[in-house]
Amino acid sequence: LQSQQAMYWLLWDRTIKQPVERGKQMAKTRVAMELGMGSSLRRGDYTQAAVRALKDALWHNSLSMAEAFGFAKEAMIVDVEIAVQHPDQVDTATVKAVLPYGTGTVTVTHGGLDITKPTRNRAAGTSDKTIIAHAAVLVSFDMERQTSAPTTAGARV
Repeated sequence: LQSQQAMYWLLWDRTIKQPVERGKQMAKTRVAMELGMGSSLRRGDYTQAAVRALKDALWHNSLSMAEAFGFAKEAMIVDVEIAVQHPDQVDTATVKAVLPYGTGTVTVTHGGLDITKPTRNRAAGTSDKTIIAHAAVLVSFDMERQTSAPTTAGARV
């Protein structure tokens, strides 16, 4: 038993709640990227445009990455990047609430488009611009990585 412990000394990985052999480490590994676009046509709401961009990215695919790699859906690490003209006007908690599972982060940067509307055709109470937001959704897992070089035993020359 002691030789087995020395040979296969196990570490506990808190992220995926599974043992990991010594000599191996967990590394955040991206497995998918999805892109989306959303808009706020009348209200001039940057958060609404960001939410729509995220939904566009998420709902236009049917990725089964968790199952493909043998992970629970909750093990997904989902990083959302949103681009709008006024990043400070996006409520990141509202955007993050759209994520169906996994742990997530939302980062908002300057980008997207604000398109000015002609004032003579604008209805009362509507915004003077149309807002377009862009979203990138990066899906990752903590995956096992070998820390030592692979052996060449049995390799063909």
